[in-house]
Formats: sequence, structure tokens, C-alpha cells
Amino acid sequence: MSAGTAELDAAGITGRSLREAYLKCRALHAHHGRTYYTATRVLPPGSRPGVHALYGFARWVDDIIDEPPPGTTVAEQGARLDGIDADLARALDGRAVRDEANAPVLSALAHTADRYGLPRSYFTAFMTSMRMDLSVTGYRDMGHLREYMYGSAAVIGLQVLPVLGTVAQREEAAPHAAALGEAFQLTNFLRDVAEDLRRGRVYLPWDVMTAHGVDRELLERCERTRRPHPRVCGALAELVEATQDFYRRAEPGIAMLSPVARPCVATAFRLYRAILDEIRAADYDVWSVRHRVSDTRKAAAAVPALARSLIARSLQGRIPRPRTG
Repeated sequence: MSAGTAELDAAGITGRSLREAYLKCRALHAHHGRTYYTATRVLPPGSRPGVHALYGFARWVDDIIDEPPPGTTVAEQGARLDGIDADLARALDGRAVRDEANAPVLSALAHTADRYGLPRSYFTAFMTSMRMDLSVTGYRDMGHLREYMYGSAAVIGLQVLPVLGTVAQREEAAPHAAALGEAFQLTNFLRDVAEDLRRGRVYLPWDVMTAHGVDRELLERCERTRRPHPRVCGALAELVEATQDFYRRAEPGIAMLSPVARPCVATAFRLYRAILDEIRAADYDVWSVRHRVSDTRKAAAAVPALARSLIARSLQGRIPRPRTG
């Protein structure tokens, strides 16, 4: 029995097509979200499929925007999103989707949304942010960027919260979950600035860039030469500190999670935050290397977290259950 099928058994997910849909989402999550996927290995098996469905869906749509087939036009990408949006609404209503290519991911997502009582507004906000990527190439300031990040990152934290379970009122934990989603995404923006620039986008607030004497031309020079510039390094240093503030806002929420979920989120918290340490240690050179946490460091974080999770499971005797009515 594979680990994926064991997770589905633990979650009580039956039906061949639905199980295949969840396995597709699991594969998407494993391929695209390696750091957080490592952390989910710490979760009780029955909690993992819901997380995989949510992250798999997000990565699937993101790929349509970021990695279209050669020659794809913006209009064609927009039409593809329109089709997904329409089928997403149908799936959430419990109806069959029109495009069979959308069926696997959307069926797992809709099942998870129903199982955990996730508001449709979360998915509406996500799709709105994905559409922004087709037309918005830069952001005035952090406030403007956060409009985008609400749908692309904050709602992901909010979606996952019921899957993980909480010991506090969900409304109390929600701002911390949203902040963690934003912290993760800001970390990605700093790490992937060269990659995003090649796609024509800059997810760094222009007011910070301008304050350090940085313009798009200078960023493009850094990307072209794969060499940092002191002014760009100064701007990135400021944004690393701003991202640390999001981690600080998020951290109190870890203690509000179910005991069996805390080691998973704490592991993801440490691993993602470590990317900032890597960027700082490289003197803010994000041009010649894509910073990542080593597999050794991931294992060093995950093994003790797994032990803590197993202890919590034995003490608790059960995992968080989804809404049943």
C-alpha cells in the first residue's frame, strides 16, 4: 500500500475517481510545494488529503498563469481561467464540470470544501488574485501587494485552518493563519525575484524600491548579469525585515492549533523562515542561486516534529474531525 492510498484510507475517502483526484492533488503539492509538503508528512495521515487538495488546486491554477504552453496568449490564459472558474462553481454546487480536464483537481477540492465547511468566498478571492497576474506587473506599496496576497496567500492559510483544527476559537486563530500565508508568499517573492522578473512581474513594493534608488531597469540588469547591486541589496534587506514581521504576527497562532497539527505548522514555519536566513547569509544575492532549505535541514526539522506529533496523537487519541452537519 502506498503512502498516498494509506492517507486516503485514514481519511475515509472512498470511490475510485475521488481517490484518484486526491492523489493527483497530492502529486501537484509534492512537486511544487516541496518545503510545505515535507511539513505535511508530520500531520496525521487522515488530515493530509485535505491539505493536498487545497495546495494542489492552488498550484494547478498558478501553473496555468506562470507556465503556459509556448505561444499561449494572455487572452487564452484568461479564457482558461474563465473555464476553471465556471467549473469551480459547478463543482462547489455538487454538479458535474463541463471540461473533463478540470474534473480531477476540482472534485477533490469540492469534496474538501464541503467536508470542512469552507466558504466559497475564499475561492473567489483566490481566482481574483490569479486574474491579477494577467494584467498587473508591479505593486505601488505593501498595501497594494497585500490586496493581491489576500487571495493568493492569506486565504490559503484560512482554508487550511479547519483541516488542521484549533483549540482556540477559529476567529481568534484566523488572523495568524492569514499572516502565515502572507509570510510564506513574501518569502517566495524574495527568493524568486529573478524568476518573476523573467515573467515580466515584480512582487516587490515599488515605494521600497524607489526609496533605495532601484528601478525596473536596475533589477533587469541584476537578472541579466546574475549579480547583485548594493542598492537592490538594501531594498531586499528592508523587505526581509518586513517579512519577518509577518512571521512574528503568525507565530502566536501555532499554539492555537490542535496539538497534532502544531508540529507540522511549526516545521513549515521554521523551514520557510530559514529561507530568509539563506538570503541574508548570501548578502541578498537572489540572482545567481535559488535559495532553498537543504534536504538534510528539512529532515532535521521534520524528524523531531514527527515525534512530537506522534506523542500528541497518543495523548489526544483522535485527530480533528471535519464538520459533519
